Amino acid sequence: MKVLLWHVHGSWTTAFVQGPHEYLIPVTPDRGPDGLGRARTWDWPASAREVTPEQLREEHVDVVVLQRVRDLELVRAWLGREPGRDLPAVFLEHNAPGLEPGDGPVPHTRHPLADRDDVPIAHVTHFNRLFYDNGRAPTTVIEHGIVDPGERWTGELARAAVVTNEPVRRGRTVGADLLPGLAAVAPVDVFGMGLAGLHERYGLDPGRVTLHDDPPQAAMHAELARRRVYVHPVRWTSLGLSLLEAMHLGVPVVALATTEVVEAVPADAGVLSTRPEVLWDAVAAYLHDEDAARLAGKAARAAALERYGLPRFLSDWDALLEEVTR
Repeated sequence: MKVLLWHVHGSWTTAFVQGPHEYLIPVTPDRGPDGLGRARTWDWPASAREVTPEQLREEHVDVVVLQRVRDLELVRAWLGREPGRDLPAVFLEHNAPGLEPGDGPVPHTRHPLADRDDVPIAHVTHFNRLFYDNGRAPTTVIEHGIVDPGERWTGELARAAVVTNEPVRRGRTVGADLLPGLAAVAPVDVFGMGLAGLHERYGLDPGRVTLHDDPPQAAMHAELARRRVYVHPVRWTSLGLSLLEAMHLGVPVVALATTEVVEAVPADAGVLSTRPEVLWDAVAAYLHDEDAARLAGKAARAAALERYGLPRFLSDWDALLEEVTR
C-alpha cells in the first residue's frame, strides 16, 4: 500500500520504511517541518520517495500516519480528504505527555485526538499510553523497532557515552544538569544535535567532556561501540532510540530509572536507579572492570533483540495498517 507520512523522527522512520510498502515523504522547497523530505544522515530504501504537495494530489494514498496535529491540516489542504473519515489514518504518538507546548500537567495531559474515535492513537511505549488521557480514542502500543547495527562493542575507550539533542534548551528534562556529576567520575563523550553552549551552561571542563555535534548515525554507532558504557541521564521523555541502539551494539547501560526505561533495560544489562550517586558508582565500576561491562553489554543486546527487533516492529505495524484500511 501507499503510506503517507512526514519525516518527523529520523531514527523511528528509518525502521518504519524498511517495511514492504511504498512510503510517500512530503518535500517542500525549504525542506522545513512540513516537507523535510528523505533523510540525509540515515540510510533509507528507494521505496521511501519524496513527493511535493502538488505531486501528492496525483497519488492514490491508502493510509496516512499522522505524527503532529498539523498533519491533519496538511492532509486536508493537500489531498482534500479528511483523515479518519475518507482517508484511513493512524496518529503515531512519539512523546511522553507534558513535553509539548499546551500540554497539561502530567498525568492529566489530554491527548489532542482524545475527542475523536475515528483515528486510533499508536503510542510507542506502554508508559506513554498509561500517562496520557486518551479520551474515547482507540489506542494501541507498538513498541520501537531498531535496524540492527550488529554486535560491535569493544569498550576499548574507558569513557562514558551520552546521546542527547538540544541539551541546553531542554536542560533538566534530558538530565543535562547531571553531566557535571558524571564527568567527575568518567571522561564523557556527548553525541547529538544542538550541543553548542553546553560547556558554558553547566560549567563542564572541555578536558573531561567532549562534544560530537550532529554525527551521521553510522559514525555515531561506530563511536558508541568503542566507549565502555552508555549513560542515559534523561528524567522525562519517551523511550530514547539511542538507548536501544546502544543496547543493540552490545554496550552496557547506566540509566535513570524513569519512564519506560525500567521496562526496557533488564537487571543484568546494566544499572538503573533514581539516585545519581548510584549511577556514577556503576559507571566507575564499569570503567575499571571491562569483563563486567562486556557481560552486561551482551545481556543488553539479547534483551534489545528480543523486545525491539525489526521483524516484530514491522509485523505490528502491518497488522495495524491492514486493520484501519479494511
